[in-house]
Amino acid sequence: MKRPTIGLSEKVKIQGREVAAKVDTGASRCSIDLNLAAVLHLGPIIGIRDYRNAHGTTTRPVIRAKLEVGGKRFNAIFNVVDRKRLKYKVLIGESIIRRGKFIIDPIRK
Repeated sequence: MKRPTIGLSEKVKIQGREVAAKVDTGASRCSIDLNLAAVLHLGPIIGIRDYRNAHGTTTRPVIRAKLEVGGKRFNAIFNVVDRKRLKYKVLIGESIIRRGKFIIDPIRK
């Protein structure tokens, strides 16, 4: 069986709406921008978790949403955070990369 290939940035669908996402092999989980989650009417909050990053530890709400990446569909868990200063409003982490058994092609556009 051939494993699907995705790039470091990828068009994904969240709840059926297409958005640009960053594929991050260094992130364990998926993240979505607070404002994008509101526009897509995502929710309810299913939990609160602590996350570590280069700036320290933050506590974030967690939601579940339907996600499509590379032609595969998932019920994904996203932490919600303000990503307005970042280029990509969605980050796809290892939790989805492993489940989808994706190969990452860094030069794919």
